[in-house]
Amino acid sequence: MSPFFTARRATAAIVTAALLVPLTACGGSDDAKKETSGSAAPKADLTVLAASSLTDVFKKAGAVYENEHPGTKVNFSFAGSQELAAQVREGAPADAVVTADTKTMDGIKPDVGSPTVIAKNRLVIVVGEGNPKKIDNLKDLTDSKLKVVLAASQVPVGRYSEQVLDAQKLHVKPVSQEPNVRAVLSKVELGEADAGLVYKTDAATAPKKVDAVDIPDAQNAVASYPAAPLKMSQHAAAATAFVNWLSTPKAQQILQQAGFQKP
Repeated sequence: MSPFFTARRATAAIVTAALLVPLTACGGSDDAKKETSGSAAPKADLTVLAASSLTDVFKKAGAVYENEHPGTKVNFSFAGSQELAAQVREGAPADAVVTADTKTMDGIKPDVGSPTVIAKNRLVIVVGEGNPKKIDNLKDLTDSKLKVVLAASQVPVGRYSEQVLDAQKLHVKPVSQEPNVRAVLSKVELGEADAGLVYKTDAATAPKKVDAVDIPDAQNAVASYPAAPLKMSQHAAAATAFVNWLSTPKAQQILQQAGFQKP
């Protein structure tokens, strides 16, 4: 073979090798993306701070996530959203946070990644089983003979409650103001209150102990649940993968079966 053709073949080999390098790099990038959103998510023990109203559904969702991602453990810490925000600001060791309103999430913006709304919810009037006080609407809650319990105004469900009552120009004097929605529900379950305002999904967790009186959409408030990884997380990729998973069809099915609305 002539020197001319030998030189041409060597040049072609060099060019081909050079072209393959960026293609290989691109493939690595795709693999990295899969790690943060697919079944190849990095293994880790995650701590997720979540709003109280997500207690039951997230326990179920966490079990499904762990089954789909062997080697990963999801630990939840449930509390009122305002308490979760305080924990984040204080640097509590955690990996992700899910609040029951966008206002609380906005308040910790410097500490979180990009939030994504994963679900929505609405309020109902929760009453004792069988509705013994015959409460039919928001106006009934103004009856001074009733023991009504609400969440504190610092809590998302408390703010939503104030919003719907103020919009109807109704004044309700609660016998107590609770730190989270589950505490409101508990008061009614135990018969310590005749009625309260909670999320629809919370009332649904105690069907044998309480009833729910629907509030018309025109008088109601829509609660949005944003989720975000924490910048201080020691497992950033795994935290992001879990937050991304909450928007997948499987996770959305679990949320909607529990009564949450589409984001």
